[in-house]
Amino acid sequence: MKTMWITPEGLVKLKAELDHLWKVERPEITQKVAWAASLGDRSENADYHYNKKRLREIDKRVHYLRKCIDDLKVISYAPFQEGKVLFGAWVEIENAKGHKIRIRIVGGEEIIERRDYISIDSPMAQALLKKEVGDEVLVQTPVMQMTWKIRKIEYEK
Repeated sequence: MKTMWITPEGLVKLKAELDHLWKVERPEITQKVAWAASLGDRSENADYHYNKKRLREIDKRVHYLRKCIDDLKVISYAPFQEGKVLFGAWVEIENAKGHKIRIRIVGGEEIIERRDYISIDSPMAQALLKKEVGDEVLVQTPVMQMTWKIRKIEYEK
């Protein structure tokens, strides 16, 4: 089951996407559909079909975002989080080969287009939760098992 949490920054981005789709893209595409429909025969009108399809995609995403935004719980930074890996943490980890990565644990809605964000529901995040700097964690994924050492924990305040 997906955890319905989001950071304050993530919520701002989702609301901005919803606003852009509803106030900018949708009216623009609606105009294009009306223009293409005014040309007459719609059966072979590629502009009409493409823009109708795009309008359906926008409406589907708008519907999803509205429902999603209502269901999400915003988790803001709190001082008690310091020193432990919890939701919203930036964590620097290193494996035995010396490979370091820096990741942030966020809600599933925030990981799109971000390679440095991981979902709180992921095996890596689950292994890291509640750990401290210096702790070693064993991460079990469907493909492999790997040990990581926590080097640094930071929060956006």
